[in-house]
This record gives sequence, C-alpha cells and structure tokens, in this order.
Amino acid sequence: MASLDTLFEAAKAIQTRAYAPYSRFKVGAAIATPDGRVFTGCNVENAAYPVGSCAEAGAISAMVAAGESRITEIVVMGEGEHLVTPCGGCRQRIREFAAPDTPIHIAGPEGIRKRFTLDELLPFSFGPDNLTDR
Repeated sequence: MASLDTLFEAAKAIQTRAYAPYSRFKVGAAIATPDGRVFTGCNVENAAYPVGSCAEAGAISAMVAAGESRITEIVVMGEGEHLVTPCGGCRQRIREFAAPDTPIHIAGPEGIRKRFTLDELLPFSFGPDNLTDR
C-alpha cells in the first residue's frame, strides 16, 4: 500500500505540470490502488473554456489505462487558502472505482488540510452496484 506521504509528494510533483494558462489554478491528484501502485493527473485547460480535464480525471484515466480498476486512497493538491475538493463530476468518477469509505485527502502546499470519505463528499450516491441488481 502506498503511504500518505508518497501520495502527497506525487500530487505535489504533478501539480507543477498542470496546464492552466486561463485560470492559473493548478491542481494535482494522486491515487493509490490496492497493490500500492500510484497514478497521477493534473488539470489541463483548453482555449475553448470550459473544455478541459480535471486532475482527478487524469489520474483515473492513467489508472484504467494501466489495467487497474480500484481506488483505495486519493490526495488532491490545490492552491490558495480554501479547500480544493473534487468537483461533482470527479466525485462521480471516483465513485465508479472506489468504496464509500475511501479516504480523500485534501492538501495544500504545506500538507494535508482535511480528510473526507467518498461517502461524505458524495452521500447517497448512484454507482455500479445500483445497476447490478437489475
């Protein structure tokens, strides 16, 4: 299992690679899988704003492309004084691959600021298990 320090450093490193010429708001994300692999992503903006991709979506895409399908822990690294939590769309993307009790750590440059579970960020969510009972 990847340590929280490893995830924090990975999110911090990838945040510097974000492509954010319009908002100038760089975000990095690092996710861990059950076997301890770490996948990262950063936000990528586009001149046809708001077309672009979130850091969490990039990390999830990298994970899926590598053949993995479960998220055990996430760190989201943002800037500024406010908590930078996953957007609604990314919360649903995370839900596709994570359990309700999956920890989502919100970080700033100085360290982890707050910890949530997926269920706290996306209560009463709709997910893959809703479709298996059909």
